[in-house]
Amino acid sequence: MSVDDRQDDGTGHRSSPTGPRVAPPRERPSPFAAPPRAPPSPPPPQANVASPPRTFRFSLWSIIIFVLLLSSVAIQAYRDLSKPGAWDFWRETYIAASMNSAVIPDVDIDGSGRGRRALAISGKIGSASASWFRDRLSEARLAPGDAVLLSSQGGALNQAAIMGDVIRSHGLVTAVATADASGKLRPSACASACVLVYAGGQTRYGIAGSRLGVHRFTTSTPVSDPLAEAQRVQGMVLGYMTKMGVASGIVEAMSQTSDIRWLSPKEALALNLITKPVDRP
Repeated sequence: MSVDDRQDDGTGHRSSPTGPRVAPPRERPSPFAAPPRAPPSPPPPQANVASPPRTFRFSLWSIIIFVLLLSSVAIQAYRDLSKPGAWDFWRETYIAASMNSAVIPDVDIDGSGRGRRALAISGKIGSASASWFRDRLSEARLAPGDAVLLSSQGGALNQAAIMGDVIRSHGLVTAVATADASGKLRPSACASACVLVYAGGQTRYGIAGSRLGVHRFTTSTPVSDPLAEAQRVQGMVLGYMTKMGVASGIVEAMSQTSDIRWLSPKEALALNLITKPVDRP
């Protein structure tokens, strides 16, 4: 048998009929050969993939309900703003107030040398001025005996009466004047509904040169019985002024003319509208 007739027994060894089994030579790896590849890693477990969000589709009924709700809100808002004075109230509350204010830290009203804190307000008394005034008082932090300085041509009668009640409930004094930052007073004017605000003072100072003006109150709102409305307003003003300690003759002075009637200091003092005159501004 020739050498080439050697057989492999399956273990890598070859047997020869004439000799022992001979192992085949071990091959040395070449330094230039590429390193063996690592076995492939198993695929990572797949995470739960969130399903795409559902797209909300408006049904015909949902659109109809939405339109009906929106229409009801719009109709109610229109009705509210259609009421007399409603738009003015909304505008003054949310856009721009009709009055201005300033806090004066130290004002000597009567020349006694006793300074006091004051809130100076000016401008037209509007449909939301009472609420505005309460907020300004809270910010000013006035104590009983402190002052409210007035400079106004008048405005809403009911708002003025509320402002006067607030002044009285806080124990504040009033004066018709303006003041600069140093507390120096200057004469001013207070007419029509402003006089009701002034009447709310626990003490009502009459500043020399300042003026108080009254007139007959009328309503701009259409009413079925103007005479009955005029009597109602007159009764309200009389009751308010009496409560504030002003003589009932003030209503007679108001009813004499629809134009502004400027009261002399002597008249205002006789009616107890001014309770403490001051000779200097």
